[in-house]
Amino acid sequence: MKKGIVVFSCCLLTACFGDDNEDLRKWMAEVSRDVKVGIAPLPQVKNYDSAIYEGSELPHPFAVSRLGGEKKASGNAPDHGDREKEPLESFPLESLKYVGAMTKNNVRHAIIQADSSLYQVKVGNYMGQNFGRISAIGEMEITLKEIVPDAAGDWVERESTMLLQGQEG
Repeated sequence: MKKGIVVFSCCLLTACFGDDNEDLRKWMAEVSRDVKVGIAPLPQVKNYDSAIYEGSELPHPFAVSRLGGEKKASGNAPDHGDREKEPLESFPLESLKYVGAMTKNNVRHAIIQADSSLYQVKVGNYMGQNFGRISAIGEMEITLKEIVPDAAGDWVERESTMLLQGQEG
């Protein structure tokens, strides 16, 4: 049985090596005649002329001053001097609540709630994260002057108010 399989396999292999593939060879010859062999040559590389930058004393081309004119020194810049930060300066102004007012020694004080703690503030105290300084304390609102950067990077002063809790909207 094994000899029969070996003989049969040999017969199949010899049939494949015959000259019966002539039509395949003709087709390959026709197709290869129509194929254009060749790769286009690479473009000629031009020599690079280097230049030395001599504008080191000119303004930097990407400086902020080039975008919107010369930056003016601002008199509104916040004072980062030796002043110690007050406790309410670590809270965003939106998270603080004006809950009441009182007068002590003829000085008007406001009571501010931050998280679950209460703080007393008076005119001149700072609160909020935008260097907000209290300018007035009224029965229904507190007025602050904040110093914030504008789009050009300059410091501008804006006025904010904080309404007595329960008076919003």
